[in-house]
Amino acid sequence: MNKDEQVMLRFRDLFNKMAALNKTKMEASLIEYKPSEVHCIEYIGQHADSNVTKLAEAFYMTRSAISKITKKLMDKDLIESYQKPENKKEIYFRLTKQGEDIYKIHEDLHQEFRERDKAVFEQVTEEQYDQMLHFIDKYSRHLDAEIKKNLY
Repeated sequence: MNKDEQVMLRFRDLFNKMAALNKTKMEASLIEYKPSEVHCIEYIGQHADSNVTKLAEAFYMTRSAISKITKKLMDKDLIESYQKPENKKEIYFRLTKQGEDIYKIHEDLHQEFRERDKAVFEQVTEEQYDQMLHFIDKYSRHLDAEIKKNLY
């Protein structure tokens, strides 16, 4: 197995371990919600003036799929839609009080996971972080280009 295959295998393995560890606690705390709904709430909580197009781009999903998720979230009173006075055409989303509660639970869980993993990250040097971030950014730009080729 060559180095790039080893890196990809280890990335996948690392991601799967994180997902497995986090899944039990996430599901127990957010039992009534699907991961796609929670991630949508997270995005809306972190980005002002979120709309279907921005959500679709962020999650690499179709606008139709995002519309279905946001409709469910509105039906559950987790988000609400609004329009700006200067732009009556565009529909935006914001969290309701109940949505903010879910957002807070999710953020608290992420903080708990960061604390759990802190011992490893404390050992990483600035240079190592810079190298990892450089690689991730480079690979991400490559994947962005591939996505563009495949979508258009």
